[in-house]
Parts: sequence; structure tokens; C-alpha cells
Amino acid sequence: MKKSQETQEDSLQQESRYQLHQIFISKIFKSHRFFQALVLYSLLIGFGFGLGFILNVHIRNVSFDPQLFRLSALPPSLSSSFSTPLQPQPEKVVSLNDTVVATDDGDEGQKGHSLVKPENVMHNMTEEELFLRASKIQEKTLKKTKKVAFMFLTRGKLPLAKLWERFFKGHDGLFSIYIHTSDPFYVDDDIPETSPLYRRRIPSKEVGWGMVSMVEAERRLLANALLDAGNHRFVLLSESDIPLFNFSTIYSYLTNSQHSYVDVYDLPGPAGRGRYNRRMSPVISRRNWRKGSQWFEIDREVALAVVSDTIYFPVFKKHCLSNCYSDEHYLATLVHVMFPGKNANRSLTWTDWSRRGPHPRKYTRGSVTGEFLRRVRNREQGCVYNGKKSENCYLFARKFDGGCLDKLLYFAHRVLGF
Repeated sequence: MKKSQETQEDSLQQESRYQLHQIFISKIFKSHRFFQALVLYSLLIGFGFGLGFILNVHIRNVSFDPQLFRLSALPPSLSSSFSTPLQPQPEKVVSLNDTVVATDDGDEGQKGHSLVKPENVMHNMTEEELFLRASKIQEKTLKKTKKVAFMFLTRGKLPLAKLWERFFKGHDGLFSIYIHTSDPFYVDDDIPETSPLYRRRIPSKEVGWGMVSMVEAERRLLANALLDAGNHRFVLLSESDIPLFNFSTIYSYLTNSQHSYVDVYDLPGPAGRGRYNRRMSPVISRRNWRKGSQWFEIDREVALAVVSDTIYFPVFKKHCLSNCYSDEHYLATLVHVMFPGKNANRSLTWTDWSRRGPHPRKYTRGSVTGEFLRRVRNREQGCVYNGKKSENCYLFARKFDGGCLDKLLYFAHRVLGF
């Protein structure tokens, strides 16, 4: 009886050991499967990160053409009517590795540092890189023919393009053109390749009227223009501006001038001093707060100071907000503080503010006459040019709509001289 019980206990122990062994094997097997799954998931995650990195690098180097978005937005009935898809000419991009630095003695140096003469105004630089490179090209490197940079701040296309094309004709090498437009779908496929306006749009951002983005666009234009070491004078224009003289007269006036032309004045009342924000102090005091027209003409020294400014512009960006209109105060205040002796304190762009309101008068076709164009060149109180009295006080005028084009072309030769 006792032996039978011992045999039964041995069999139970063996069975228990067998069950424990099976459980142990099962756990090992499950752990092995878990380890395999962990390795597989790790490989998949690593592959995903690697693929994402490669795609990100390639996407950054792609130049998207807004025309493609226009086509994709067309209704199916219209998009299918194109027998051959539109193939816009890709814009040539300046690579960061193909840039050239100008040394102190005027010779070309190592590649990959600072831009001197970009082949095309489109590039792949960030704004931080753009402003850094522009601020490093010093005036002492200039040993070339002086050029005038014409910088157009526009909403879209230039309605008076044909007038400007005639103005620039025959003067290659003496000017540069830069266009900043708020229109994200801007394309210039309708402009012939022979036009001086062809492919002159810089990397642009949307601009709000009266907002600090207006000043940002002006600084962006200046930074791009400074990349060309041959640019000596810088003119800000709008799409509604016209020249009042021929190119040779304007070029001589600007390149021989001893001053920059920024409208600067102290205006009491809500439209002037009333826009000052006391939070700007102590960087900008109420005593130094100034107002002026945003349409300027400056030399390279002032342009470099604007692009390199890390003191005044951040204050404007933070505290000159609604109802401040920073485009009327930033440059006027900066020039008043930094360059009081070299500024002529007047704008070279004539504007009619005789009507009350936030916008100047806009001229239509019926307003354009030969006598009118001659009259707006001067002002009643006269002006001073290089220390002498002058009758030619304004080189440009605004605002003219696109309907004036045929009349302006008619008077271009008879009155304006081109």
C-alpha cells in the first residue's frame, strides 16, 4: 500500500515537472517571438525615418512653379481642353555652393561664401542667410561701373511695363531690376525674354498695407539688391510709378549725388507723434521719432545699415503694430538717427496728397497731359541738389493706373525724353 502511494507521488511529481518544463519552453518561445517582432518594428521605424530624411532633402531642392497650382485649380472641362500641357521655363536657382566672395582688394576669392553678382535673382537662401550675406559685401569692394537698382514693390504684375521697358532700352549694364510681389501665383510668362523685366522677381512674401510686412518686403528687396556689388544707388518704386525723365538724366542725377533721399520730418498730432509707442523707449525715444514717405532713394552705405539693422527694426516689429504704419516711420527714424548729415530730407517721387484720406490721388488717362508731366518735376519751394538750387526736384511720380499707358507712351518721347 505504502509502495503504491510512493509510485503515485513519483508519477505526480514527474507530471508536474513536465508541465513546468512545457510552461518554460512556451515562455521562451513567446519571448523569442517578441524579440523578433521588436527587431522587425525597429527596422521598419528606422527605414521610415531614413526615407523621410531623403525625401525632405530632395523636396527642399525642388523649385515649385505657381503655374502648376493654377492649372490644378482649373475645372476639369477647361483643364482637359489643353492638348499639350503647359511647360513653364524653370527659373535658374543660385546655389549656395556656386557663390563668390569679394576680397578687400577687389579680387574674386573662395567659392561658397558671399554672393557678389548673382546670375538670377531667384535663389534658395533662407532670409537669415540672405541678410547675412548681403551685409558682408562691403562698399570698399566696388571697383565696377556704378549701377542703379530699381526695386519694384508690387501687388502683382506691372501694368506700366511697356513704359519701363522703353525707359531702360539701350542702357544695359547701368541698372538692375528687382520685383517683390504679394501675388503667390505671379508668373511672367507673358513677358518676352528680351525684356529687362523678365525673371526679375525675388523670393517674395505676402504684404499687408500699413503693416510691418511692408518694411520686411523693402528690406528683402534691399538685401537681394546688395548681393550685386555693382549696385551703388537703390530706388524703391511701386507698380503705379512712372519716370519723369529719360534714363541718362536720372542715372546721372543719382550716381553723382552726394546725398540719399529719404523723406524725414517731425509731425505733431495723431498722424505723427501720436503713433509713437512709449514701449519703444529707450531704444527709440519720442524725440527721435520721425515720419516720411516710404518711397526712397538711398546709397549703398544706408542700404547696408538697413539690412544689417538688429537694433531698431526688432523694436518696430514688436511695438509698431495697428494704426502705427511702420512703413512711414521706420526708415525715416533710422536715417534721422544714423545719417542726419547725408540725407536730403526729401523724396524723389512726386505724390499728390491734396485730397484728404489714407491714400494719395490716383491719376487716370484723362489726367495725363504734357503740361502736367512737366509741372510735377518741380515743387513750389524748389529744392537743393549737391548744395545748389535745382528745378528738377522729382525724378518719378505716382499713382498712375494701367489705363494711362497709351498716353504715357505718347508723351514718353515728346516730354519725358525717351
